[in-house]
Amino acid sequence: MTVVLCSILLVIFFALMIGVGFYTRKNATDVNGFVLGGRSVGPWLTAFAFGTSYFSAVIFVGYAGQFGWLYGTSATWAGLGNAFIGSLLAWNILGRRTRIMTQSLDAKTMPDFFGKRFNSTALKVAASVIVFIFLIPYTASLYNGLSSLFGLVFNMPYWVVIAIMAVLTGVYVIFGGYMATAINDFIQGIIMLIGISAVIVAVLKSNGGLVAAMQALAAVPCDGWEGGGAFSSFFGPDPLALLFVVILTSLGTWGLPQMVGKFYAIKSEKDIHKGTVISTVFAIIVAGGCYFLGGFGRLYADSIKYNEATGKPLFDTIVPTMLSTLAPVIIAVVIVLVLSASMSTLSSLVLTSSSTFTLDVIKPAKKDMTEEKQVTTMRIFIVFFILVSAVIAIFKDANPSVTFIAQMMGVSWGALAGAFLAPFLYGLYWKGITKISVVVCFIWGCSLAVLQLIISLAKIDMSGCGAVIAYIFKSSINSGVVAMVGGLIIVPIVSLFTAKMDAKEVDGMFECFEEKVEVAKKEALD
Repeated sequence: MTVVLCSILLVIFFALMIGVGFYTRKNATDVNGFVLGGRSVGPWLTAFAFGTSYFSAVIFVGYAGQFGWLYGTSATWAGLGNAFIGSLLAWNILGRRTRIMTQSLDAKTMPDFFGKRFNSTALKVAASVIVFIFLIPYTASLYNGLSSLFGLVFNMPYWVVIAIMAVLTGVYVIFGGYMATAINDFIQGIIMLIGISAVIVAVLKSNGGLVAAMQALAAVPCDGWEGGGAFSSFFGPDPLALLFVVILTSLGTWGLPQMVGKFYAIKSEKDIHKGTVISTVFAIIVAGGCYFLGGFGRLYADSIKYNEATGKPLFDTIVPTMLSTLAPVIIAVVIVLVLSASMSTLSSLVLTSSSTFTLDVIKPAKKDMTEEKQVTTMRIFIVFFILVSAVIAIFKDANPSVTFIAQMMGVSWGALAGAFLAPFLYGLYWKGITKISVVVCFIWGCSLAVLQLIISLAKIDMSGCGAVIAYIFKSSINSGVVAMVGGLIIVPIVSLFTAKMDAKEVDGMFECFEEKVEVAKKEALD
């Protein structure tokens, strides 16, 4: 029964995705249309594109299981942080200014923004290289968790699941570009909203309801916590570690090129207001729901799988174990939900990677490239990036002893956000930011990520370096937060002591914010 239901839903889902790709191909004939949808994308599509790019199967399967196990229902704070910091504040602080300045500078990608905002081709190329190096392993991580979920229903090799997802995502992105991605993200977002709501209700019902489930969770013992109730408490057993999770997964989106790029394409002022509300509500339901659901993972401690060597739980198996006892129709919906979450993020990442590499690396070297050639080149690189990410994911699954790939995935988010967040934010708001400060921040974010990678791979004991240093490099989460927050401090300090850009040139860039426009009184009073 479950196999039949899943098969029917998947066929309908795949047909719809490909149909949208063919339908939107007329909007992807030039660079502006292929990369930005002609800068005319409405609030619903933009908000859902932002949300679905934010939350993938990594959140639903990996993070929900891991952080739910570690922090109980207090992991819900991560979801709320994603909603109010990663969505609400991001839209309010970055949305309007990003749309205005990128259009004024005619910047189509984040590296292109750095190049034009700071009048430096070297910065544009450096940013492109950082995107290329760290976005591919991040893309490969999107396939995590798919095998355990599909294993509930289908008896097929993991590489087949990866290949199906990669091919179908590639088809609609190649044909329709950004507009196909945005429309499909909207459809996938609806599926995610329905799916996560249904799963939460079903899991709670299977555990006797919310009150009974919370009581059972409160009875689970926790080391160093007397009297029980650690995993059902307001801030959980480790509030500081939870705070780092909230900051990384929430503030990090401000510096990720595939997230910020959504603001480049939005249509109008009122669409920004609507998009802010829609995106925030979406994040509350999806992210808050995922982490809340994961908080009950400890109730399934007797059924999940454990690492034989360490005795620790395999976090990717926690959520699938929770779902295995549910009704076939719920399992079918979850399969489509997780596939939707992964494909939406994958499409956003490969479109970002291909457009960045084409427009910021290849085009400057071949100045005579026509619009048609640029779009064709981007389509070729979409195939390349999808193929590489799929091969990495398959290789990682077949060779679990190769820890480099897994560790690389873990540091990717921190490296990108650590390098880009501060220069991008200050570049939108402050005329005094300097080129040298941007270079220093690029080096700071990437160096910290690489150092974390080396420490993790070599299993270097940092306890002799002091409690603070040891805590920073305890995990890629901690070092990623330090990279982001450190960048916000480093950039203004370095800018105060390094050569400023030409004042007249910078003033010209910021004139776009002072341009007078007329609006109806219903939009703004006199």
